[in-house]
Amino acid sequence: MTDGNDLDDDRLRAGMSIRRSVLGDAHVDRAVAATTPLTAEFQSLITRYAWGEIWSRPGLDVRARRILVIGTLVALNHWEELAMHVRAALSAGDLSADEVKEIVLQQAIYCGVPAANTAFRIVGELVASRESSREGR
Repeated sequence: MTDGNDLDDDRLRAGMSIRRSVLGDAHVDRAVAATTPLTAEFQSLITRYAWGEIWSRPGLDVRARRILVIGTLVALNHWEELAMHVRAALSAGDLSADEVKEIVLQQAIYCGVPAANTAFRIVGELVASRESSREGR
């Protein structure tokens, strides 16, 4: 029989693995390095539950989860998280700029024009930045 600590350790390992695959090592390394005694339990919580329990479930693939998360972040006006998830989706190749555009257009109807307007500004900046870095290669 395993105890709760073993289950938490398993969730933490699984969560860190999927978190790194979805957001990228650089982002996760920055988040881990920025962890303080005040935020350590929160970082463990989100790694175990958001990533180890939810993102690693077999019912939806990562692409579908990305679509849901991006739409939800627009709906809730969580712009920094939106930028992080769009950047990660574009970098991983899970979503194209056109697909992100379609998500934001969909959200314009259900979440409102002001939310979509801000989301388009953020997505536009990210896409332009990616294009200019590709041209600079």
